[in-house]
Amino acid sequence: MNVIAINGSARKDGNTAIMLKNLLGKLEKEGIGTELVQLAGKNVHGCLACFKCIENKDSQCSYTKDIVNELIEKMIGADGIVIGSPVYFADITSETKALIDRAGMVARANGHLFRRKVGAAVVAKRRGGAMHALDSINHLLQISQMIIPGSIYWNVGIGRQRGEVESDEEGMLTRNVLAENMAWLLKAIDKQG
Repeated sequence: MNVIAINGSARKDGNTAIMLKNLLGKLEKEGIGTELVQLAGKNVHGCLACFKCIENKDSQCSYTKDIVNELIEKMIGADGIVIGSPVYFADITSETKALIDRAGMVARANGHLFRRKVGAAVVAKRRGGAMHALDSINHLLQISQMIIPGSIYWNVGIGRQRGEVESDEEGMLTRNVLAENMAWLLKAIDKQG
């Protein structure tokens, strides 16, 4: 079993990465393989609405000059997918949105490639907008027919400066419970396979 986490932050190793690394560390302790990919500095391009993914049915986006096809391949191969983003103007980052649009379209165009994978959204915020950002990621997970484990609260961490999310005790506890539930669900699905 393996989980890929994608950090949609433009800031490498910031609060979103800290949250994702915490979650992945808990999954690793449960014997689940993990990988973190950070989009910072990757210049992720938005969807071109060319519909070549529907025409070609090759599980790839026609735009090949960025990391998205590599991520789609990793997402297809993973049992679980976690997408994290900080809140920018009450929503996810443009990099996260570009990934969602392109990966989601390719997955749908090729027989719902993310169907029944375990998925989770994680959001870092300074103040407002966290629920809208969570919803933006969860919309991809739900329309992709993924299974979303819950936690004791929303998967949000509060902090502006790098590292401040570690002082958010409730946020850390929420991610710990998310990791426990995600590990349980992944193992339950694996037993059925």
